[in-house]
Amino acid sequence: MADHGDTIFALASARGKAGVSVIRISGPGARDAAATLTGDLPPDREARLRVVRDAAGGRIDAALVLVFPEDHSFTGESVVELQTHGSTAVVQAVLACLGQLEGCRLAEPGEFTRRALDNNRLTLTEVEGLSDLIEAETEAQRKQADRLFRGELRARAEEWRQDLIRASALIEASIDFADEEIPDGVIAEAQDLIAKTKRSVDLELNGAQAARGVREGFEVAIVGRPNVGKSTLLNAIARRDAAIVSDIAGTTRDIVEARVDLNGQNVLFLDTAGLRESGDTIEQLGVEKARSRSSAADLRVFLGEGASELGVPVESSDIVIGAKADISGQGVSGLTGEGVAELLKEVSDRLETFVAGSSLASHERHVVALSDASAELALAGSLLGSDEGAFDLAAESIRASITALERLVGRVGIEDVYDEIFRSFCLGK
Repeated sequence: MADHGDTIFALASARGKAGVSVIRISGPGARDAAATLTGDLPPDREARLRVVRDAAGGRIDAALVLVFPEDHSFTGESVVELQTHGSTAVVQAVLACLGQLEGCRLAEPGEFTRRALDNNRLTLTEVEGLSDLIEAETEAQRKQADRLFRGELRARAEEWRQDLIRASALIEASIDFADEEIPDGVIAEAQDLIAKTKRSVDLELNGAQAARGVREGFEVAIVGRPNVGKSTLLNAIARRDAAIVSDIAGTTRDIVEARVDLNGQNVLFLDTAGLRESGDTIEQLGVEKARSRSSAADLRVFLGEGASELGVPVESSDIVIGAKADISGQGVSGLTGEGVAELLKEVSDRLETFVAGSSLASHERHVVALSDASAELALAGSLLGSDEGAFDLAAESIRASITALERLVGRVGIEDVYDEIFRSFCLGK
């Protein structure tokens, strides 16, 4: 267990008025600190009502007190939670009393979770899952974050690691006993384990783009010529005046965005500049930006016409639909709402198809570690298929792939990413 000499405390629930606020205390002095405020403590993991008093014995509030023993708490340390009334004054008074106790201090952002990591209560991927769960805004984000927090990616990495340890042992045995008779099939088994692991790692990598789309949100660009109805359509989708609508061609010169929860998916719709050649330098910059952003989007909705006329490639997942249905009688109209619900369903269906192939590698750090592991496994497989003189190099590549997987779950080489990860947590986490 990591050595954390200080006892830390913080408000674990949201700031502001509420029915109940939760104040968390963790560390070697957690029980003594809580007992100083509440008197005798209840039995472990049993909630009891206690009066919280200041140093002079004055009553602050009545609170439910919960005690979690070391190794049976979130942080792996002794933890006490005080569930007070959700008054700003009550919370401030309790925190002030805790701050006056020797050995107690206010927690830094993410410090409770950092202690859980240091005490092997969580792996780094589970920490990231917890952070994503706190930030989740849609149902799809919640589900993905929960799977990461529950340790699904960690479990897969451990399975890969065990297979590679077995493969490494087989190769090492072949090297160490090269002058003796080695049973048939030893290297073949190692090759099978390497190939199996690489297929599984590559499958995870292949779904990484969709996984990051779920976590960060998908971009859907509305593309078309000037005055085709893009801005009106965006406003209809957003149900507000997000974009300026005008009969003057070239009104939209920058990207206008509207974020929508579309059947549990976080979707950012983009209204882009009308695509045409223009002598107006500023408008032409907007057109080039529109082409670039549209090409990078996860999905495009082409109003009126497709890529051959607009200079933006149409992918198989993209949608080409008629514009101004209020005039043409077909397609979609942001002005009257005709076809908008059907268009949104089509967008949702296309994104669902994309999401169906998503993995749990939802962070760039995951992709880097998995890519490194895959590359080393490819090298190991190639070396084993050459000659016995390359077995030492193959074994080294397997060890490098195991190290990459250990980086993935936070066992080695990730000190430089700690600050980045924990900076996003609140004080009470």
